[in-house]
Amino acid sequence: MASAAQNPPSKGLIGGLMERFRNDPVQIVLYLCGGIVFAVMLLAIVSNLLSGQVTLEDIVQSMIFGLAQGSIYALIALGYTLVYGVLLMINFAHGEVFMAGAYIAFFAIYAMEQSGFLAQQPLLALLITIGVGMIASISIAVLLERIAYRPLRNAPRLVPLITAIGASIVIRELFIRLFGARPRTYPEVSLFAFPQFFRLECSVVDGVETCLGIDLIRGAYDITLLGMELRVRPVYFIVFILALILMAMLWFVVQRTKVGRAMRAVAEDKKTAALMGVNVDRVIVITFVLGAALAGAAAVLFALYNQRVMPEMGFTPGIKAFTAAVLGGIGNVPGAMAGGLLLGIIESVAPSMLGLPTQLEGVISFGVLVLILIFRPTGIFGEVLAKKRA
Repeated sequence: MASAAQNPPSKGLIGGLMERFRNDPVQIVLYLCGGIVFAVMLLAIVSNLLSGQVTLEDIVQSMIFGLAQGSIYALIALGYTLVYGVLLMINFAHGEVFMAGAYIAFFAIYAMEQSGFLAQQPLLALLITIGVGMIASISIAVLLERIAYRPLRNAPRLVPLITAIGASIVIRELFIRLFGARPRTYPEVSLFAFPQFFRLECSVVDGVETCLGIDLIRGAYDITLLGMELRVRPVYFIVFILALILMAMLWFVVQRTKVGRAMRAVAEDKKTAALMGVNVDRVIVITFVLGAALAGAAAVLFALYNQRVMPEMGFTPGIKAFTAAVLGGIGNVPGAMAGGLLLGIIESVAPSMLGLPTQLEGVISFGVLVLILIFRPTGIFGEVLAKKRA
């Protein structure tokens, strides 16, 4: 049995904090400031709830939209965290990869609208549009990796970071020169489903009643849930469910497939992985492909309910998705998922709960990031690090 000296007792939370304060007294100031800000926010929320300025209906309504928005952030954040996990590099051009998927997919869905295919086969047309968006994003990401990043793989870490920022500007300006800076509007799509459960959009022809059901894309319906009057758009739930499916598929690939094992091996030690027969260049390209595919799907889903696309549209979602990745723990796949969903809910719910205008949602979300990083510098789930070998 090991002695007590060999296995010292755990210091616990309080002991760990005291040791941190002794090693870095500035941490005391940070914790005090963070605690004060958190207390003020909590008091404001309680005050607004008690005064009736914010109702439970408002919170639930905002959370529904927040889940959809957070799903988009999570899908984009997974691209950041995959690349960081393998290359220890922040791909700041990932927002433009997202934009390219939405923008190129616009031309596909517009062509199908003009031909009448969108009205005749809306589900197939939407699937084709998502596929086109994914292919467009993958193409941009692979070109970026091959042209901009691979030659700098052994350079100091600051060099690829600056290159990524430059690549982001180049892609955005290229799209502006090719397609113009004006916003483009996605066609309005109606996708009816479940007529046997939802007797909506009904008409009577020759004495026979026909119901189309619920419109999953354009529909907005008033419902009563647990005594709350809510106005719900089914597209938000579609976005959330599809995002969960895509994230589950990615998790399966990373954890249960040969490609996933190779990715984890390269992330741990590239040289050793190469000696074991892993094609490092191929694995890195696959990493970019997976992240870009998720970003392309997220771009089309985002455009379906936002409807407008433009060359500058990738910057804000890209920065917020990066924030979500840091919030959950950069390099941590579950952390990116949870961070994206949490950030979407926070920026949707917090302004109304704090009695602030919605224009300050960015300030609130980034402020929450700062607060969390004060108390948890590696993010909620922590940064994924290679385990030490005995």
